[in-house]
Amino acid sequence: MPRAPKSENATAPAAASADKPQSIEDIAQGIAVAILEKRLPPGTWLREEALGRVYGVSRTKVRAALLMLSKDRLIEMIPDKGAFVSKPTVQEAREVFAVRRILEAEVVRLFIAKAGPADYAKLEQHIVMEHQAARRSTGMREELLGDFHVALAKATGNQTLTEMVHELVARSALIAMLYQSSNDPHCSSDEHADFLRLCRQGKVAAAVTSMTEHLDRIEASLQLGTVQPGRPMDLIKALLA
Repeated sequence: MPRAPKSENATAPAAASADKPQSIEDIAQGIAVAILEKRLPPGTWLREEALGRVYGVSRTKVRAALLMLSKDRLIEMIPDKGAFVSKPTVQEAREVFAVRRILEAEVVRLFIAKAGPADYAKLEQHIVMEHQAARRSTGMREELLGDFHVALAKATGNQTLTEMVHELVARSALIAMLYQSSNDPHCSSDEHADFLRLCRQGKVAAAVTSMTEHLDRIEASLQLGTVQPGRPMDLIKALLA
Protein backbone atom coordinates (compact mmCIF):
# COMPACT_ATOMS: atom_id res chain seq x y z
CA MET A 1 0.00 0.00 0.00
CA PRO A 2 1.32 3.50 -0.76
CA ARG A 3 3.15 5.38 1.97
CA ALA A 4 4.30 8.95 2.47
CA PRO A 5 6.20 10.81 5.16
CA LYS A 6 3.96 11.96 7.99
CA SER A 7 3.13 15.66 8.08
CA GLU A 8 3.24 17.63 11.32
CA ASN A 9 -0.28 18.80 10.44
CA ALA A 10 -2.44 15.82 11.38
CA THR A 11 -5.33 17.00 9.20
CA ALA A 12 -3.40 17.29 5.94
CA PRO A 13 -1.40 15.19 3.52
CA ALA A 14 2.36 15.57 3.79
CA ALA A 15 3.33 19.11 2.77
CA ALA A 16 5.95 19.95 0.18
CA SER A 17 9.60 19.93 1.19
CA ALA A 18 11.36 23.25 0.89
CA ASP A 19 14.37 21.75 -0.93
CA LYS A 20 12.85 18.90 -2.90
CA PRO A 21 10.13 19.41 -5.54
CA GLN A 22 7.19 17.07 -5.14
CA SER A 23 6.70 14.62 -8.00
CA ILE A 24 3.30 13.50 -9.22
CA GLU A 25 3.94 10.14 -7.54
CA ASP A 26 4.86 11.86 -4.24
CA ILE A 27 1.63 13.85 -4.29
CA ALA A 28 -0.52 10.82 -5.12
CA GLN A 29 1.20 8.84 -2.38
CA GLY A 30 0.67 11.57 0.22
CA ILE A 31 -3.03 11.92 -0.60
CA ALA A 32 -3.50 8.14 -0.62
CA VAL A 33 -1.98 7.77 2.84
CA ALA A 34 -4.10 10.65 4.17
CA ILE A 35 -7.19 8.84 2.87
CA LEU A 36 -6.20 5.45 4.26
CA GLU A 37 -5.29 6.95 7.64
CA LYS A 38 -8.78 8.51 7.81
CA ARG A 39 -7.55 12.11 7.60
CA LEU A 40 -9.55 12.61 4.39
CA PRO A 41 -12.89 10.79 4.85
CA PRO A 42 -15.12 9.44 2.05
CA GLY A 43 -16.89 12.26 0.25
CA THR A 44 -14.14 14.82 0.88
CA TRP A 45 -13.90 17.40 -1.91
CA LEU A 46 -10.30 17.44 -3.16
CA ARG A 47 -9.80 21.03 -4.30
CA GLU A 48 -6.95 21.34 -6.77
CA GLU A 49 -6.14 24.87 -5.61
CA ALA A 50 -5.79 23.77 -1.98
CA LEU A 51 -3.64 20.78 -2.85
CA GLY A 52 -1.47 22.96 -5.07
CA ARG A 53 -0.79 25.27 -2.12
CA VAL A 54 -0.06 22.37 0.25
CA TYR A 55 2.44 20.75 -2.12
CA GLY A 56 3.74 23.94 -3.74
CA VAL A 57 3.00 22.68 -7.26
CA SER A 58 0.82 23.59 -10.21
CA ARG A 59 -2.77 22.43 -10.65
CA THR A 60 -1.54 20.40 -13.63
CA LYS A 61 0.60 18.25 -11.34
CA VAL A 62 -2.20 17.94 -8.81
CA ARG A 63 -4.64 16.88 -11.52
CA ALA A 64 -2.22 14.21 -12.75
CA ALA A 65 -1.87 12.86 -9.20
CA LEU A 66 -5.64 12.75 -8.79
CA LEU A 67 -5.97 10.84 -12.05
CA MET A 68 -3.49 8.26 -10.72
CA LEU A 69 -5.60 7.81 -7.59
CA SER A 70 -8.79 7.50 -9.61
CA LYS A 71 -7.31 4.41 -11.29
CA ASP A 72 -7.04 2.78 -7.85
CA ARG A 73 -10.66 3.81 -7.15
CA LEU A 74 -9.55 5.83 -4.11
CA ILE A 75 -11.07 8.96 -5.58
CA GLU A 76 -13.85 9.68 -8.03
CA MET A 77 -13.54 12.29 -10.76
CA ILE A 78 -16.95 13.87 -11.40
CA PRO A 79 -17.25 15.99 -14.58
CA ASP A 80 -17.90 19.69 -13.90
CA LYS A 81 -17.68 19.10 -10.13
CA GLY A 82 -14.18 17.93 -9.32
CA ALA A 83 -12.46 15.12 -7.45
CA PHE A 84 -13.88 13.49 -4.34
CA VAL A 85 -12.68 10.74 -2.04
CA SER A 86 -14.67 7.71 -3.14
CA LYS A 87 -17.78 6.77 -1.20
CA PRO A 88 -18.50 3.10 -1.97
CA THR A 89 -22.05 1.81 -1.77
CA VAL A 90 -23.15 -1.21 0.29
CA GLN A 91 -23.36 -3.24 -2.93
CA GLU A 92 -19.80 -2.24 -3.87
CA ALA A 93 -18.61 -3.17 -0.39
CA ARG A 94 -20.08 -6.65 -0.66
CA GLU A 95 -18.68 -7.07 -4.17
CA VAL A 96 -15.18 -6.04 -3.07
CA PHE A 97 -15.11 -8.68 -0.34
CA ALA A 98 -16.61 -11.32 -2.64
CA VAL A 99 -13.83 -10.70 -5.17
CA ARG A 100 -11.17 -10.62 -2.45
CA ARG A 101 -12.21 -14.07 -1.25
CA ILE A 102 -11.78 -15.47 -4.77
CA LEU A 103 -8.47 -13.74 -5.54
CA GLU A 104 -6.85 -14.22 -2.18
CA ALA A 105 -7.64 -17.93 -2.15
CA GLU A 106 -5.48 -18.17 -5.27
CA VAL A 107 -2.84 -15.93 -3.65
CA VAL A 108 -2.62 -18.42 -0.78
CA ARG A 109 -2.14 -21.38 -3.13
CA LEU A 110 0.55 -19.59 -5.12
CA PHE A 111 2.27 -18.31 -2.01
CA ILE A 112 2.60 -21.78 -0.44
CA ALA A 113 3.90 -23.15 -3.74
CA LYS A 114 6.53 -20.43 -4.25
CA ALA A 115 7.43 -18.80 -0.93
CA GLY A 116 10.90 -19.26 0.52
CA PRO A 117 12.39 -18.63 3.99
CA ALA A 118 12.96 -14.92 3.24
CA ASP A 119 9.28 -14.46 2.35
CA TYR A 120 8.14 -16.06 5.58
CA ALA A 121 10.65 -14.03 7.60
CA LYS A 122 9.42 -10.80 6.01
CA LEU A 123 5.77 -11.57 6.76
CA GLU A 124 6.55 -12.65 10.33
CA GLN A 125 8.34 -9.32 10.90
CA HIS A 126 5.33 -7.56 9.40
CA ILE A 127 3.06 -9.26 11.97
CA VAL A 128 5.39 -8.06 14.76
CA MET A 129 4.94 -4.50 13.44
CA GLU A 130 1.16 -5.01 13.39
CA HIS A 131 1.14 -6.00 17.06
CA GLN A 132 3.36 -3.04 17.98
CA ALA A 133 1.09 -0.59 16.13
CA ALA A 134 -2.01 -2.10 17.74
CA ARG A 135 -0.53 -1.64 21.24
CA ARG A 136 0.30 1.98 20.48
CA SER A 137 -3.12 2.62 18.88
CA THR A 138 -1.38 4.39 16.02
CA GLY A 139 -2.98 5.43 12.73
CA MET A 140 -0.62 3.00 10.97
CA ARG A 141 -2.25 -0.16 12.27
CA GLU A 142 -5.05 -0.39 9.68
CA GLU A 143 -2.58 0.33 6.91
CA LEU A 144 -0.24 -2.40 8.16
CA LEU A 145 -3.09 -4.91 8.35
CA GLY A 146 -3.92 -4.25 4.71
CA ASP A 147 -0.25 -4.29 3.71
CA PHE A 148 0.02 -7.90 4.92
CA HIS A 149 -2.34 -9.03 2.16
CA VAL A 150 -0.46 -7.03 -0.47
CA ALA A 151 2.90 -8.40 0.71
CA LEU A 152 1.49 -11.92 0.54
CA ALA A 153 0.40 -11.35 -3.07
CA LYS A 154 3.74 -9.78 -3.96
CA ALA A 155 5.57 -12.89 -2.72
CA THR A 156 3.77 -14.97 -5.37
CA GLY A 157 5.68 -13.13 -8.11
CA ASN A 158 2.46 -12.43 -10.01
CA GLN A 159 2.52 -8.67 -10.64
CA THR A 160 -1.00 -8.48 -12.10
CA LEU A 161 -2.48 -10.36 -9.15
CA THR A 162 -0.56 -8.12 -6.75
CA GLU A 163 -1.93 -4.97 -8.40
CA MET A 164 -5.47 -6.31 -8.18
CA VAL A 165 -5.09 -7.18 -4.50
CA HIS A 166 -3.51 -3.76 -3.85
CA GLU A 167 -6.51 -1.98 -5.35
CA LEU A 168 -9.05 -4.13 -3.47
CA VAL A 169 -7.22 -3.66 -0.15
CA ALA A 170 -7.22 0.11 -0.65
CA ARG A 171 -10.93 0.05 -1.46
CA SER A 172 -11.53 -2.12 1.62
CA ALA A 173 -9.87 0.53 3.79
CA LEU A 174 -12.28 3.15 2.44
CA ILE A 175 -15.20 0.81 3.04
CA ALA A 176 -14.09 0.17 6.62
CA MET A 177 -13.85 3.93 7.18
CA LEU A 178 -17.26 4.65 5.70
CA TYR A 179 -19.10 1.79 7.35
CA GLN A 180 -17.38 2.10 10.73
CA SER A 181 -15.67 -1.26 10.98
CA SER A 182 -15.49 -2.71 14.47
CA ASN A 183 -12.57 -4.92 13.45
CA ASP A 184 -10.13 -5.56 16.32
CA PRO A 185 -6.55 -5.05 15.03
CA HIS A 186 -5.23 -7.49 17.65
CA CYS A 187 -7.60 -10.14 16.33
CA SER A 188 -6.55 -9.51 12.72
CA SER A 189 -2.86 -9.78 13.60
CA ASP A 190 -3.45 -13.02 15.51
CA GLU A 191 -5.33 -14.41 12.50
CA HIS A 192 -2.46 -13.39 10.22
CA ALA A 193 -0.05 -15.29 12.49
CA ASP A 194 -2.26 -18.41 12.61
CA PHE A 195 -2.66 -18.29 8.84
CA LEU A 196 1.09 -18.02 8.25
CA ARG A 197 1.74 -21.04 10.48
CA LEU A 198 -0.61 -23.10 8.31
CA CYS A 199 1.27 -21.91 5.22
CA ARG A 200 4.61 -22.97 6.75
CA GLN A 201 3.16 -26.42 7.37
CA GLY A 202 2.10 -26.68 3.73
CA LYS A 203 -1.57 -27.10 4.66
CA VAL A 204 -3.02 -25.51 1.54
CA ALA A 205 -6.71 -26.24 2.11
CA ALA A 206 -6.55 -25.18 5.76
CA ALA A 207 -4.68 -21.98 4.85
CA VAL A 208 -7.25 -21.09 2.18
CA THR A 209 -10.04 -21.68 4.70
CA SER A 210 -8.21 -19.54 7.26
CA MET A 211 -7.88 -16.64 4.80
CA THR A 212 -11.50 -16.92 3.70
CA GLU A 213 -12.77 -16.93 7.28
CA HIS A 214 -10.51 -13.96 8.06
CA LEU A 215 -12.06 -11.94 5.22
CA ASP A 216 -15.55 -13.10 6.24
CA ARG A 217 -14.98 -11.79 9.76
CA ILE A 218 -13.70 -8.43 8.50
CA GLU A 219 -16.77 -8.03 6.28
CA ALA A 220 -19.05 -9.04 9.17
CA SER A 221 -17.47 -6.29 11.31
CA LEU A 222 -18.80 -3.64 8.91
CA GLN A 223 -22.00 -1.82 9.73
CA LEU A 224 -23.31 -2.06 6.19
CA GLY A 225 -26.42 0.02 5.67
CA THR A 226 -25.70 2.25 8.67
CA VAL A 227 -23.26 4.75 7.18
CA GLN A 228 -23.16 7.94 9.19
CA PRO A 229 -24.67 10.95 7.37
CA GLY A 230 -22.34 13.80 6.60
CA ARG A 231 -21.56 16.56 4.12
CA PRO A 232 -18.57 16.63 1.76
CA MET A 233 -15.64 18.47 3.33
CA ASP A 234 -14.11 21.48 1.61
CA LEU A 235 -10.42 20.56 1.42
CA ILE A 236 -9.32 24.17 1.99
CA LYS A 237 -11.05 24.05 5.39
CA ALA A 238 -9.77 20.54 6.10
CA LEU A 239 -6.17 21.38 5.25
CA LEU A 240 -5.75 25.02 6.19
CA ALA A 241 -8.06 25.55 9.18
